[in-house]
Amino acid sequence: MTDARAPRVVPYGDDAVLVELPGLAEVRALDDAVRAARTTDPDAAGIVDQVPAARTLLLRVREDADPGALPVERWWAARSDRTAEAEAREVVLAVDYDGPDLADVSRLTGLTVDEVVARHTGARYTVAFGGFMAGFAYLVGLDPVLRVPRLDSPRERVPAGSVAIADEFSAVYPAATPGGWRLLGRCERTLFDVHRDPPALLQPGTHVRFTAS
Repeated sequence: MTDARAPRVVPYGDDAVLVELPGLAEVRALDDAVRAARTTDPDAAGIVDQVPAARTLLLRVREDADPGALPVERWWAARSDRTAEAEAREVVLAVDYDGPDLADVSRLTGLTVDEVVARHTGARYTVAFGGFMAGFAYLVGLDPVLRVPRLDSPRERVPAGSVAIADEFSAVYPAATPGGWRLLGRCERTLFDVHRDPPALLQPGTHVRFTAS
């Protein structure tokens, strides 16, 4: 029987392939499988970077390697549909829940402001992928009741450290930037630091919890 979730591998320049998948769960499973292969499988030795997104996984190789030779289908077959929960680290972020969109989120969800905060802090999140800007992590695990749309008109400036939600994701803005997510509060942690290894605090697979400060 054909696996309807099987990856589609597309050339991406001279040094990479883009693996297309049905959704985030499949991306996370293959991302974990490739990371494991890079420690044990000689066929993965040429991979220098892997970048997960909502429905794709980019695999980039060194100059002397052939991206078309990567055995993606074999790694897919060897995957686990459960990510390595026990091995993932957890980051706890203290949040001052005084964001400008709390009242709107309360109205849209039918919850009180205190209930919005309780729902947001009551979930355990996982970094699905990075994007938008350095250090920005898309967190999955948001309580479905808190799934609200982006703002109709993005703000010209969102302060660094702003804790936000939009659609099925939560996130923390690592730097001041324009943005259209709904802001619940602020946190003081540094999300991106070029002098840190790795620079981004929230790496794919990392678990995140929010607490009210």
